[in-house]
Amino acid sequence: MKLLFDINVLLDVFRRRDPFYSASAGALSKVAEHEVTGCLPSHALTTLYYLIQQSAGRDQAGEVIDWLLVHFEIIPQDKFLFSRARMLEIPDFEDAALAAAAEAAGCDLILTRNVSDFLKSPVQAVTPIEFLAQSG
Repeated sequence: MKLLFDINVLLDVFRRRDPFYSASAGALSKVAEHEVTGCLPSHALTTLYYLIQQSAGRDQAGEVIDWLLVHFEIIPQDKFLFSRARMLEIPDFEDAALAAAAEAAGCDLILTRNVSDFLKSPVQAVTPIEFLAQSG
């Protein structure tokens, strides 16, 4: 199974945000244990680095990015994908770009805490809790 992770799920883990930490960490561990393939759109790396560096410093941000580069597939985003994102009926452009990347990479699901943002996504979105319940 191939999952595209929304940034909010990763931040739940890297910032240990309760009450979301446990389910998000459970989903992330399935990537680390090679039970599923984790994917990220390329734009997520720079955003994550910036956000983690703000709260935890440059060294921690670098370690997170290095870990993601080892364990995740990175979906390249180009003019075609951003044009596809603009055609989707998703109001938030970042969410649309994520959905277009998931579609292009052949992902089975988008893992997010904001399922309602992806109601018109070409790839179904589920929460980490829903994913863990489905995957057993």
